[in-house]
Amino acid sequence: MDFNSNIESIMGNPKKAINKLAFPIIFSMLLMLLNNIIDTFWVSGLNADALAALGFISPLYLVIIGIGTGIGAGVNSLISRFLGAKRIDDANNAVMHALILMIIVSIIILIIGIFFLKDLMIFSGASSVVSYCLDYGKIIFLLNIVFLLPNVFGSIFRAEGDIKRATNPLILASVVNIIIDPILIYYLNLGIFGAGLATVIASLLSCLCMLYWVYIKKDTFFNYKISDYKRNLQIYKEMLVVSLPSATEEIIFAIVAIMLNYMIISTSGVNEVAAFTIVWRIIAIAFLPGVSIGIATITVSGMAYGAKNWENFNETIKYGTLLCLAITFLISACFFIFAYPICGFFNSQAANFTLANRAAEILRLFVFYNFLSPLGLMAAYVFQGIGDGFKSLATTILREIILSMGFAYLFGIILNMGVFGVYLGTIIGMNIGSIIGFICIMIFNQKFKKEVMEESKTLNQV
Repeated sequence: MDFNSNIESIMGNPKKAINKLAFPIIFSMLLMLLNNIIDTFWVSGLNADALAALGFISPLYLVIIGIGTGIGAGVNSLISRFLGAKRIDDANNAVMHALILMIIVSIIILIIGIFFLKDLMIFSGASSVVSYCLDYGKIIFLLNIVFLLPNVFGSIFRAEGDIKRATNPLILASVVNIIIDPILIYYLNLGIFGAGLATVIASLLSCLCMLYWVYIKKDTFFNYKISDYKRNLQIYKEMLVVSLPSATEEIIFAIVAIMLNYMIISTSGVNEVAAFTIVWRIIAIAFLPGVSIGIATITVSGMAYGAKNWENFNETIKYGTLLCLAITFLISACFFIFAYPICGFFNSQAANFTLANRAAEILRLFVFYNFLSPLGLMAAYVFQGIGDGFKSLATTILREIILSMGFAYLFGIILNMGVFGVYLGTIIGMNIGSIIGFICIMIFNQKFKKEVMEESKTLNQV
């Protein structure tokens, strides 16, 4: 099997490859985040308890998405390195290993949803709104495979350079969710359950699109045939070395949200959680450049690393980071300037000016949470691209848990600065951790340069 033009373009100019992969991802993820904002908008019209419940259940929903992203990152990294080393048969085999792994994980999540969802909600501090949480969350857990499958298939499509098929189904899902959300929540009077059902239906449509291309149209680069599957525990191991840390990173983001909710409710109450839920959904948009460009660099850096091409690897890190910083700064500036109009958008449903104004105050503070986040995010994704998922995980734990949550607890609880201390500590820890993460990837970059130069020198001598 020869390379197609998509793969060859990724192995060529890193700047063009990142632009080709990242900007469609940014657009599709923007629509996905818009989904979350639309959910928040419509659910806010029910009551403050329903909105707070959405804030409590969202981290667990993001865990499911994160697990799919983790499996996708593992197969993307492995396939990219195989393709860079021109091991096409191994790449095809890795695809089938990823699909089998996805099915096993889906069954495990299903079991957790059936038996432990209520306990997880109570543990996270949602006792007062647990019925709302279950209304939204049960269908998400029971049909979790519709969220896992698009993530895994999308990662495989990105690894082979087919960015349209990786992103178009996600765009479709976003548009459908935006349309049917108010219909299910209000017209059919399904309440917060309708918001969860809309999310599932929309994601199911994206699954059907991808399955059509793979098993009916059959015009993808990889074959997706069970006959191509040759069980290889080493492939599972190499995939899990990236998948487990990557999924754990997504779980960490959910844990951070749970910890923040807990500290916020301890220092300020349920209404503050409702306001912060609005902000957390909005501020996630400023993470789009880091996440989207980072996902692109998994493929580009993985191929460069597999091909022992330090020049492309180095350019991938530097260009991706600068591009990401520029976009993040622009988005953060817009949020700071237009904080009140943005949060006022929720007034039309919630009819709660106090809630919207408080959210705007928090948003103006939290734009500084994003400023240096591209440094840490790029470091984490490049480590995933080279197959060193545990370094990626280590930088994320340091940034998100040890520093960000550590400072939040120090300022907010120990120093008794209240909810402002929680927010301030979160921001300070995030920025310090991001700088440290970027230093780590630049140290590795220099080691890789030295390794490639020594290998080239040895070959020239021979």
